[in-house]
Amino acid sequence: MKYRLTFCILLLLFVAGSMSLIMAQTPQWITASESQSETNTWLGFKKDFVVSSVPQVLKARIAVDSKYWLWLNDKLIVFEGGVKRGPDRNDTYFDSIDLAPYLKQGDNTIAVLVWYFGKQGFSHNPSGQAALFFDAESPELSLVSDETWTAFVHPAYYTPLGEKPNFRLPESNIGFDANKDIEEWFLLKDKRTFQPAKVLGTEGCAPWNRLHPRIIPLWKDYGYADYRSVIRRQGSKCDTLICELPYNAQITPYFKVNAHKGDIISIKTDHYYGGGPANVRAEYIAKDGIQEYESFGWMNGHKVIYIVPQRAEIIELKYRETSYNTDFAGSFKCNDEFFNRFWEKARRTLLVTMRDTYMDCPDRERSQWWGDAVNESGETFYALCPQSHLLTKKGMYELIGWQQEDGTLYSPIPSSNWNKELPGQMLASIGYYGFWNYYLHTGDLQTIKNLYGGVNKYLNIWEKNPDGTVKVRQTAWVWGDWGTNIDKEALFNAWYYIALKGAQKMAVALGYEKDGTSLSNQMAEFKQAYNEKFWNGKVYRSPSYTEDTDDRVHALAVVSGLADSKQFPSIFKVFQTKEYASPYMEKYVTEALFLMGKGEYGLQRMKKRFKEMVEDPQCSTLYEGWGIGENGYGGGSSNHAWSGGGLTVLAQYVCGVLPIESGYSKFMVKPIFAGLNNVALTMECVKGKIKVSWEKNKQNLVLKISVPLNTQGLIVVPKNKIKLITCNGKDVWTKYGVSNASEIRCLGVHDENIEFLVNGGDYLFNCSE
Repeated sequence: MKYRLTFCILLLLFVAGSMSLIMAQTPQWITASESQSETNTWLGFKKDFVVSSVPQVLKARIAVDSKYWLWLNDKLIVFEGGVKRGPDRNDTYFDSIDLAPYLKQGDNTIAVLVWYFGKQGFSHNPSGQAALFFDAESPELSLVSDETWTAFVHPAYYTPLGEKPNFRLPESNIGFDANKDIEEWFLLKDKRTFQPAKVLGTEGCAPWNRLHPRIIPLWKDYGYADYRSVIRRQGSKCDTLICELPYNAQITPYFKVNAHKGDIISIKTDHYYGGGPANVRAEYIAKDGIQEYESFGWMNGHKVIYIVPQRAEIIELKYRETSYNTDFAGSFKCNDEFFNRFWEKARRTLLVTMRDTYMDCPDRERSQWWGDAVNESGETFYALCPQSHLLTKKGMYELIGWQQEDGTLYSPIPSSNWNKELPGQMLASIGYYGFWNYYLHTGDLQTIKNLYGGVNKYLNIWEKNPDGTVKVRQTAWVWGDWGTNIDKEALFNAWYYIALKGAQKMAVALGYEKDGTSLSNQMAEFKQAYNEKFWNGKVYRSPSYTEDTDDRVHALAVVSGLADSKQFPSIFKVFQTKEYASPYMEKYVTEALFLMGKGEYGLQRMKKRFKEMVEDPQCSTLYEGWGIGENGYGGGSSNHAWSGGGLTVLAQYVCGVLPIESGYSKFMVKPIFAGLNNVALTMECVKGKIKVSWEKNKQNLVLKISVPLNTQGLIVVPKNKIKLITCNGKDVWTKYGVSNASEIRCLGVHDENIEFLVNGGDYLFNCSE
């Protein structure tokens, strides 16, 4: 009995000890004991630990509200980690980082600087609590956030007095007082003692709730760089240093100075009032002597402006560019320099409007409006590398993740001070140019499968009129486009058809035969109803609409397939005489003109309408409206990616590259010359690099194509007066018949085009009259 009692006691002690060990290794949400989660709070976290055996892999899950910088053994290994909350109204993202390459046997130190926004905005949903969650475990090592970490509210950071960023931005202006700095607190050698961290709860607890993996990569860090030029303008007490960047970019400013205690250095960019109200700036209070500082909150612009006391000696001025982690994998050249400049500005605008989400603009709002996102995502497939596709995927999951119980969708999301549905943008997002276009270019069927239910749920809340068209949803902001003469009823009904078209294609791809048939029937009925109501024999217009004819409506009627070719002559007259579309909708006008066989006029109109912004020597990006400032729309932003939709048209129609089967299992090359003499396109799809170039004169067309392995290219050549086509030196088509080479299959003539099917490889087609 005595031995049995002793055994039981030992067993209980063992279990208790094991439970204690398990509890100690459970990652916790932690904060600094003195933190009150005030707006613009900066916290430092630190953990010293010993590594007996360095693991091959040590994946850490790191979550914060809102951003963090991470040092491991004196090396900054994450520059601005974290993704703005959230994947839905409740939850939080986490980063996944492999720490193993930075560990060493023996003493190690990990340090994390956390920036808590603590403010509402159009691109972030604050939790209300500044905190860190850290979980890194392997068989050799367990490193988790708990009370054994130390934490403090960083005393040097403050919120500058004066003008604040406008209410759309969750970020605050950043002030830093060097006299209150805790220098080198993050280093291994620093043995100062901070207070133990305060434990707030375990994984899954409110207010952070479930953790979702970060879909997008960590930012691309280009390192420090010198400004192109620095101009110093003297003032009475302070000098203004105007530092030129090579292009509009997302940057964090850096300086090294010899200053006096209390000197104030202010930093902003020339886009501080970009697109209207104020965005972000920085301020620094100097200590005595030589000092250096980098303000971690990113800004954007063409110039960085430092305001420095005259007595301060400037030793060094630099900037760090960061961006969404992608490359300019796509390039375009033709014999018309205007379109080359358009492409360059469009892709620069695209990159500067990508980060945590797609943005309308990187200064005024940083918000994921889905009308903008549809155009932006379309551009990424041709201008950037496939890593950019993940930002579209993230945005799609967020859009459905934020869907309301009644089926309503709205943007921008994530958001904490906006919940208004913009009906046209929502239909665009889930439709042919949104969700379906993502699947067509990526082949990511699982994402479509996961989100398809939300698409149908939104479509089902649109009520039908007795005539078969849909009622315009009377939301808080019934926005159709910037500008005038917007026939919203006809416009939204066209967007509804485009959404049906996308849903029908998704249903077929998913093998949902019943849904596919039902949606196909709905499309046929709706097309008839649309034309009966809105086509008056000459133009499309709503019966109750009294303003001038809307070119936007006609663009959507053509690109959606609502309009038939017999209507094209009348519609072409509309495009020749009406120019009401904003740069956002002009993409669809240009595309419609190409689909109607009027590509040359499409490029002429594009050249006319985009002339000012493309030829602006001071701006590397495209405007939100047709002008900037008071001459623009919505505040007159000069960096708005929706204006780059013409990039997609140049790639899809002038160069003719478009996937036929999802994920580029099969793609088409069907160039439309449109008055140009030569064109070259390079792009990187999910299957690899595609290159297309053509050169045309009066007698010959030379077409060069590189097709990636594991895919097929359908090459479509206009027949015209062509008598002979050779490929790689072999006859493959004559006007008398087909002569197939081993690597190329001629499919014959269809719709006045000669078609060839080729596998992976390089091909040179020579077409002569």
